[in-house]
Amino acid sequence: MRFPWIWRRKPPSEKQVKQQAIRDALSAFERRTGIRFGDRGILEQALTHRSFLGSNGGDPNRSNERLEFLGDSVLELIVIEHLYRSFPLDREGELTKKKSLLVSKGVLATRAEQMGLGEFVLLSDSERDSGGAERASILADSFEAVVGAIYLDRGIRRARRFVETHLLATATTILEDRAHLNFKSLLQEYVQAKHKTHPRYRVVSEIGPDHMKLFTVDVSVRGSLLGKGQGRNKKEAEQNAAGDALERLRLEDRTDPILNRNPDPQPAPPPEEDAGS
Repeated sequence: MRFPWIWRRKPPSEKQVKQQAIRDALSAFERRTGIRFGDRGILEQALTHRSFLGSNGGDPNRSNERLEFLGDSVLELIVIEHLYRSFPLDREGELTKKKSLLVSKGVLATRAEQMGLGEFVLLSDSERDSGGAERASILADSFEAVVGAIYLDRGIRRARRFVETHLLATATTILEDRAHLNFKSLLQEYVQAKHKTHPRYRVVSEIGPDHMKLFTVDVSVRGSLLGKGQGRNKKEAEQNAAGDALERLRLEDRTDPILNRNPDPQPAPPPEEDAGS
């Protein structure tokens, strides 16, 4: 028997489903970070990649690129203040090198990945299917955009707390990471001061297929071997060879001021650009 007067709910439209998915993502982000936004529209914009708008007919000005621009400056201010207070004996040049590493795209992408930021970024289906949620450039840009959004909605104190939790808490580890230290620069300074020449790097061997090569490099001065190193590419192998040379030289001369200085940090390599599909 039919009852035509009974109201039957219509299934939600595709637009309603997407809107609910966005609300769910924003709520999940707030729970993950412990930050409650007064204006969720700012948070939504911070998490909106331009590919999402392109695939949904949205306004390109609503992507996170403007907030990324703002967040970049807010992030630099917070990091610079932290370094100024944490390293009172560092000169301007040393502080600048540390800052450049901490705010580099590679480091920001790593921190964003570790906090699971890619789960919440709004991407087109094609961008997500191609790995956009794990793409370093998208993660780094989104991290900066989130900092900008927190600054606008909650102020500098809350933005500072977010940066301290998700970046500066590991600043010492990042700055001391061997992969980020510029051993080549320090070795060159030492060799120039002592021998008035430059260290020479030579690829000794390349082992393995193209996608998994292992390079071995040695470094010498005027024919005298100083050190050897291995790496997945020539640059990494040269850095490790320089590090090995510095360790050997320190054993021979424990009083040299150059050898006993910590190497400067080198910026992490820039991430690959996203296609913005």
